[in-house]
Amino acid sequence: MPKQTHALDSFDLAILDLLQRDNRMPQREIAERVNLSAPAVQRRIRRLEDSGVIARQVAVLDPAKVGRPLMLMVQVQLESEKPELRAPLYRRIAAEPAVQQCYSVTGETDYLLVITLPSMEEYDALARRLFEGDDNVRHFKTSVVLRRLKYGLQLPVLEEDAGPPPPAR
Repeated sequence: MPKQTHALDSFDLAILDLLQRDNRMPQREIAERVNLSAPAVQRRIRRLEDSGVIARQVAVLDPAKVGRPLMLMVQVQLESEKPELRAPLYRRIAAEPAVQQCYSVTGETDYLLVITLPSMEEYDALARRLFEGDDNVRHFKTSVVLRRLKYGLQLPVLEEDAGPPPPAR
C-alpha cells in the first residue's frame, strides 16, 4: 500500500533541514529553532516518517575509518535491457554489500555503481562475481576515486538552499 503524502509547509521544511544536519538534535531544540512546541514537532516528525518523507534515520560512516578506503565508480553497459536478461545482474548487485549505490542512467552507460572496498584485490574478486559469465554485460569501465571533493546526503529543502533563481524570461 503506497504511503500517504501531504504538502510540506515551512515548518516541515525547517524541521527536515535541521534533521538532515543532525538527526540526534533533541526535539525541544528543534522546537525552539522553528518556533513550535515540542509536542507539535514530535507529531510532525512522526507524520513525516509515516508518510515516507523521512525514509530512514542512519549513521553516515567514513569509509576509510572502517577499513574501506577504496572507492570506485563502475559504469556498466548491457547488451539488452530486457527484464529477464538484466534480472540476474540486478540480483547480484542487490546482494553485494560493497555496492553502496546503483543508478540506471542515460547515455552510453546503462548503470553506474558506487563501490567501497578495502583493496584492489577485493575489487577484482567482486568484478568477477558481478560481471564474469554474464553474456548480457557488454562491458564495464572502472574509475578509482582519488579524493572526495564533496559528499553529502542533505537535500536542499529551504529556499536559501536551492541555489540562485532561474533567469527571467
